[in-house]
Amino acid sequence: MRRFIFSLQLEALMRSKGLKQADLIRAAEKKGIKLGKSQMSQYLAGKTMPRDNILEFLAEELGVTKKELLLMKAPESAVIKNGGTEMRTFKKSTKLDNVLYDVRGPVVEEAARMEAAGMNILKLNIGNPAPFGFRTPDEVVYDMSRQLTDCEGYSDSKGLFAARKAIMQYAQNKNIPNVTIDDIYTGNGVSELIQMCMSALLDSGEEVLVPSPDYPLWTACVTLAGGTPVHYVCDEESDWYPDMEDIRRKITPNTKAIVIINPNNPTGALYPKEVLQQIVDVAREHQLMIFSDEIYDRLVFDGEEHVSIASMAPDLFCVTYSGLSKSHMIAGYRIGWMVISGNKRIGKDYIEGLNMLSNMRLCSNVPAQSIVQTALGGHQSVKDYVVPGGRIYEQREYVYKALNDIPGVSVVKPKAAFYIFPKLDIKKFNITNDEKFVLDLLKEKKILMIHGGGFNWSKPDHFRVVYLPQMPVLQKSMEELKDFLSYYQQE
Repeated sequence: MRRFIFSLQLEALMRSKGLKQADLIRAAEKKGIKLGKSQMSQYLAGKTMPRDNILEFLAEELGVTKKELLLMKAPESAVIKNGGTEMRTFKKSTKLDNVLYDVRGPVVEEAARMEAAGMNILKLNIGNPAPFGFRTPDEVVYDMSRQLTDCEGYSDSKGLFAARKAIMQYAQNKNIPNVTIDDIYTGNGVSELIQMCMSALLDSGEEVLVPSPDYPLWTACVTLAGGTPVHYVCDEESDWYPDMEDIRRKITPNTKAIVIINPNNPTGALYPKEVLQQIVDVAREHQLMIFSDEIYDRLVFDGEEHVSIASMAPDLFCVTYSGLSKSHMIAGYRIGWMVISGNKRIGKDYIEGLNMLSNMRLCSNVPAQSIVQTALGGHQSVKDYVVPGGRIYEQREYVYKALNDIPGVSVVKPKAAFYIFPKLDIKKFNITNDEKFVLDLLKEKKILMIHGGGFNWSKPDHFRVVYLPQMPVLQKSMEELKDFLSYYQQE
């Protein structure tokens, strides 16, 4: 009973102070106190009480005494009253406590407030091509308009036959083995499919290896499904390739799967066959599923080739994700897909779960499905962007050089996608909080970027730049960043 009352009191105080679990964990780390996500979750679930030193730390951070923290009554600020009568309040699920999505998080909310006050904000926080002048191929728009009247009803839960057939053939051209049309699922973007896959797979406490830095949706979906994301490190000194020794160290009997993001967001890394083979070998040794996020597979520079890891793992259970949002500049259409391949026999029960969840949402966006065949066939306009003289190629070249020319900044050149992940000299700038850094930049220069912590990077020394803006805008943003860093010292 005492543990339950303490959990209610702790949750109420955190809410009244606007603090999340992650805030307290970061504060503890700064003070040299060991406090992990699992501990905080247990305290808030009423499963255990903290040791005395943790109790003192929590009380201090929450602005109360130890005695007050252990009281049975919630603070006044946590209760809404109406004429003296306490009203029931509705709180978000505790499943969201460890969920992070700062690509649209607190710094973005501050930018929205500034915009509402009449300020012009340069948004380099999200990979959304349309606001930066990238247009959907005319043929795609025309074909959708001609088919709209045929798209008024539900499709098969997995998608239109023609769309899935085109995706199947695309997968075959990528040498992904053992794929039939029944192994193709369309989704409202890849995001919906990732959430579906994690929900169908994970029971409480089961682990999924996720890269750090990652696209934060992966960590969020594992968490929401009741699983535990375990972050393996990608090594900046090795072109941001996964650290295989770190992966091996983090595999436990509870590990069910490994996630790779290739090409990578936020680093722009592209994994060669040698690296993919090492991942396949580890997955094979420990009988892991492989989830491969390949949404940027057509945005590759310098004549490099993208290789689907599933093509190298015919004996493993693989799920490969891609879509048209980035390659065809139609993020708003929300059309993505996933391909199940390899040894499907070992995932028979899991596939039944996927089919159940797919049926429950009825189907994905049918008008967007109608143009998959058009988009995947014929001339691929994205190729014109990623060669010398192409817009994305030239913008990559510029931003890479401009960032490296800023004292205190270093960066690995991206080989794919349209992101770059610079490193800050934290001693030079006295940076201890990367979120504060991007917030200070926003307030001072009205430039919106996302800090490395928003991608589950553990050190306060990175931030992500989206280099989609046209060159004059990109040049202005880099000049402003250079000026900002010429005097910035974090307080």
